[in-house]
Amino acid sequence: MTGATVKDCLVDEENGKLTFLVKSGDMGLAIGKRGSTVTKVQKTVDKGVEVIEHSEDQVEFINNLMAPAKLRSVKILQKENGEKIATIQADSRNKRTAIGKGGQNIERARVLAKRQHNINDIIIK
Repeated sequence: MTGATVKDCLVDEENGKLTFLVKSGDMGLAIGKRGSTVTKVQKTVDKGVEVIEHSEDQVEFINNLMAPAKLRSVKILQKENGEKIATIQADSRNKRTAIGKGGQNIERARVLAKRQHNINDIIIK
């Protein structure tokens, strides 16, 4: 519908929302001029639609997942057992945005980070 390459999709039935992860560089195609394309998709699927841009860089990817929250820092640690943990720092207002209503934003971010970069957890400080 948009011409953008979708790398992943999450369906959140509870909140009536679809999240599309698009290939790096395809964000403009996915959104369209003044949001026209994303609006067309929303009407077609009759759900809220969110678009996130993929990145091969793990830190940039975490920043994209957390937008519009502005993060102070993102650190990715790999434990001895191979688990990867992303720790992000944000002020209180941006922390609320990153977590989202009922924790929906952080949960979505954890699922996509695990699927795309094998990051086991995201911790907000």
